[in-house]
Amino acid sequence: MIIGLAWKSLRHRRLTAALTVASIALAVLLLLGVERMRTESRTSFAATISGTDLIVGARSSPVHLLLSSVFHIGNATNNIRRDTARALSERPEVAWTIPIALGDTHRGYRVIGTTGAYFEHFRFGAGRSLAFEAGKPLTADDEAVLGADVAHRLQYRLGSSIVLAHGAGEVSFVLHDDRPLRVVGILARTGTPVDRGVFVPLAALDAVHAAANVQGESDPLAAALKQRDGSSGGSLTAVLVGLKSRSAALGVQRSIGEYAGEPLTAILPAVTLLEVWEITGVVERTLLAVSSMVVVAGLAGMLVALLTSSSERRREMAILRSVGARPAHVAGLILGEATLLTLAGIASGVLALYVGLLLARGWIAARFGLFLAVAWPSAHELALMALVAAAGCLIGLIPAWRTYRVSLADGMTVRI
Repeated sequence: MIIGLAWKSLRHRRLTAALTVASIALAVLLLLGVERMRTESRTSFAATISGTDLIVGARSSPVHLLLSSVFHIGNATNNIRRDTARALSERPEVAWTIPIALGDTHRGYRVIGTTGAYFEHFRFGAGRSLAFEAGKPLTADDEAVLGADVAHRLQYRLGSSIVLAHGAGEVSFVLHDDRPLRVVGILARTGTPVDRGVFVPLAALDAVHAAANVQGESDPLAAALKQRDGSSGGSLTAVLVGLKSRSAALGVQRSIGEYAGEPLTAILPAVTLLEVWEITGVVERTLLAVSSMVVVAGLAGMLVALLTSSSERRREMAILRSVGARPAHVAGLILGEATLLTLAGIASGVLALYVGLLLARGWIAARFGLFLAVAWPSAHELALMALVAAAGCLIGLIPAWRTYRVSLADGMTVRI
């Protein structure tokens, strides 16, 4: 009876009730949206690389090496010689290696020089291998394979011609337009930095840099390589290493750090990923705190609406008392209204979240490389909704207690 009466009362004040529900819904939408993005981004972050036991590069910080070689963020402070990579691949503990050379771009996307071993051994997620949406891996020196985002945003197809360049972003300082490459493969979407990469053979990078030197172009990368190694294209940014036994990872890591040929750094990807997440975790905690404050603001708005309406409905409450309603019934009516408003706000916020995910997840995936799953709420999300519902009910106790204490005579008194 109390809930039915509360529902009729809210219908009578539908505009105020609708605004209150909308404020709570927006707060819940923000809270659950931030939580969903935090969870999915952390899952996507941890799934960027798997199955790789070590990443070897020039002596630098582990975080910097991981960001440059896996996430393609920033530039390596130094390179390693290719004969060092060959010596590494010949170690008895090593099952496979993937050489990686960075430094060029194509229309703002990173160019990754590598070999066919990349498409054979690279893993992401729960050990998932790379798949081709169309085409095949690299087999010749004039070929290129594109990540899903590159192919989609630049509208490339199999057989398209691309030109490598030096520079960052959309600005290219030196174009290697005399040696175009032909697109022979387009990778299926992975939700990792692989989607934003242009993969070319190491020999293709050697050729374009050598041609630039012959023609007398200002090729800063080739000049740096020549100064370091005495030849163009003689360096690698990093080497991804897979071991025959993971138990040997720490021993191999220590021996690589003591390599006499040149200073090297070997990192365990999983450990370094945790370090990077600790650095970026401050942002997620800040977003969660902001969204929590928005929820508090929404519930505070409901409290103000209930207190205001209770002051305006003193005569209504008194009439209910005069026809036999007890103070507890009247207080229960106010508490029932608060409960209905809170539950309606939570339901509306959840509905808005899932509608938004269905409509925007394709754009978010294409624009930011973040896949937001349209799945049942997790246990943590259910706990957040329960917490909001409990907070709404507790807030409803304030106007309910105030109404409970109002006497019958106070409500029936005519005030002029």
